[in-house]
Amino acid sequence: VQLVESGGGLVQPGGSLRLSCAASGFTFSSYVMSWYRQGPGKERELVASIVNTGGSINYADSVKGRFTISRDNAKNTVYLQMTSLKPEDTAVYYCAASRGYTVLERAYDYWGQGTQVTVSS
Repeated sequence: VQLVESGGGLVQPGGSLRLSCAASGFTFSSYVMSWYRQGPGKERELVASIVNTGGSINYADSVKGRFTISRDNAKNTVYLQMTSLKPEDTAVYYCAASRGYTVLERAYDYWGQGTQVTVSS
């Protein structure tokens, strides 16, 4: 099983980035996919989740209206489009897979290694 994130980097405040997470080794279309992040000195937090069909999506209040999660089950990939980025969005971003919707980290079956996003001028 692998979850491989990509697309992170350094961006100026107000800029945009698109993260991707490519999955392999499990039935991607049967899993809820989520993005978490962990900023410097902070606990890891749930950013967004999307159910297997894409029909239900949830966001953290801090990113609503700025971030968009989506998935392509044909490509076994989940995305996080991030716009209007702020310095407080600086974090390592992780994708994770679970059989059902959950906000409990321990309930997730698979995790990626993370990709760094730095928002700074």
